[in-house]
Amino acid sequence: MTGQHSSAWQRIQAAWGLPDLAGKGRFVSANLIDSLGNGLVMAFTVVFFVKTTSLSLVAVGTALTVGQLLCLPVALWIGRMLDRHGPRVVVAAGNWISVAGFTGFLFSHEAWQIVLGQFVVQLGSTAFWMGSSPLVVLVARGGERARWFGLVRALRNVGVGFGAAASAVALSLGSTAWLRAIMVVNVVTFALAGWLVLTVRATGAAPAGPRRAAAETSAPASVGSVLKDLRYLRLVASNIAFAFASAVLRVLLAVYLVDELRVGSWIAGALVVLNTVMVALLQTLASRWIETRRPGTVLALALLLNAVAFAVFGVLLVLPGWAVIAGLLLAMVLYTAAEILGSPPTSELSVVLAPAHRQGRYLGVYQLSWSVGSAVAPALLTALLAGGAALPWGFLAGICVLAVPLVAGLGRPPTGATPLTVNHSEPA
Repeated sequence: MTGQHSSAWQRIQAAWGLPDLAGKGRFVSANLIDSLGNGLVMAFTVVFFVKTTSLSLVAVGTALTVGQLLCLPVALWIGRMLDRHGPRVVVAAGNWISVAGFTGFLFSHEAWQIVLGQFVVQLGSTAFWMGSSPLVVLVARGGERARWFGLVRALRNVGVGFGAAASAVALSLGSTAWLRAIMVVNVVTFALAGWLVLTVRATGAAPAGPRRAAAETSAPASVGSVLKDLRYLRLVASNIAFAFASAVLRVLLAVYLVDELRVGSWIAGALVVLNTVMVALLQTLASRWIETRRPGTVLALALLLNAVAFAVFGVLLVLPGWAVIAGLLLAMVLYTAAEILGSPPTSELSVVLAPAHRQGRYLGVYQLSWSVGSAVAPALLTALLAGGAALPWGFLAGICVLAVPLVAGLGRPPTGATPLTVNHSEPA
């Protein structure tokens, strides 16, 4: 009977593009718990401070933005920590740093306190995201990396979706006590996720040998040496297009639909739900397809799908009302397909294209491109929207098309040369 159950589970894994989960329960649980915590806080941070302090909406938003901007240079320092201590320690530390930041939120009443708390939270978040991809590489077996990146992405969408739903319930109750309770739950979930990550066992690490010894005895590289690696810089530059694209849901979609297309705000919410459900259900299936293709080819397809999606969003301005809803659905499906295809290859390449002894510094530059793009996107996209409803969509489509030549030809290194961070503190 046990053999039959095992065979059935293997068929399910093959059908849904799932990796081998044996012995990976703590890693999977850590990602799900962390995503739930992100979903809890992302959906209501601004409202939390508006309800629990005497500050205005503008003051709260400004304080959160300043805290995030102050953290931008930290990515390069975290890169050095990643080289020194390995991804397992950095990801766990990132979760626990976020615990300190969210605890500070509970006692923040002035703008400077919110700035400080947001800086700490963003520091933890940056450490988590920078260490997350190399940690997946360590946990995954080489041939299953795309599947693991896909599964992690799906878990994050599920966690964020449930977290956002829980926050919505808390907000509907209208009590600051409930908002504070959600923040406390968030503190607990991040603390637990940090402990789970710290006890994860690595199975994808490269064995000891001449290559590893050479990597460990090489002198640490400066950021300048990263900037000389033109192949990696192509990935970094193309990542800016994906960073801008990711800002569409949180910055542009709702205001464009309500103010320019004159449709109900509930439609924006329905499109976000569609995006979340598609990623949760289809990401692992897509990863099964992605793992047999060249990453550069998949990234080019993702960029082109984004470009078409943004073009459709812009064209809706001149379509009759009856066609707008159908056009929105088409655009969101294309946009989500691009997200599903683009996430695993960018995460994988950001790790495997970096030399082993410089991986943290490489990831610092990569993370900086994402952070800068994410920070600039709200101001730039809203300014373009104020200048003309079609301008932000034209800009987004344009940078996606321009990024296609950057990813052309990007591929995984040969199996024997795949750079992996192996730290002495990692368990066997």
